[in-house]
Amino acid sequence: MSYVRRVLREGEQVRHTARIHWVVYLPGLFLALLAGAVLVLAQIDQARSTFWLSVAALLGIIALGLLFREWFIRWTTEIAVTNRRVIYKTGFIRRKTNEMNMEKVESVQVDQSVLGRILNYGDVTILGTGEGFETLKTIAAPLELRNHITGL
Repeated sequence: MSYVRRVLREGEQVRHTARIHWVVYLPGLFLALLAGAVLVLAQIDQARSTFWLSVAALLGIIALGLLFREWFIRWTTEIAVTNRRVIYKTGFIRRKTNEMNMEKVESVQVDQSVLGRILNYGDVTILGTGEGFETLKTIAAPLELRNHITGL
């Protein structure tokens, strides 16, 4: 059972859930493609093939590490908007949660780069009375998340 489902209060309903965008996988995918290109180079340059195979293996290991790390962060992160509050949870063993009642939300800021506009991702900062919410990085469909927070 998800964290959000476990912490729902009596009469509280989930209105919207958000996720981290798939674009976080791009650095790992780029390194994996680079490792494949170096493998091709190892086949072409037979004199230094051991060196190129070592470089390809190192790039492949780094790529797998990056891909696994981003998958794990994406898998353990939950973002939900209910009819009463905004809930953000990340982490597996060492959990970090942040919740804000809807009455405390003053504004929601969305920051998108040009690539973020094209691929529909961005950073969302929820500002509340007293103190602000932390910035949620690389969120898929950030305008939709903002509309669900401000539209209630």
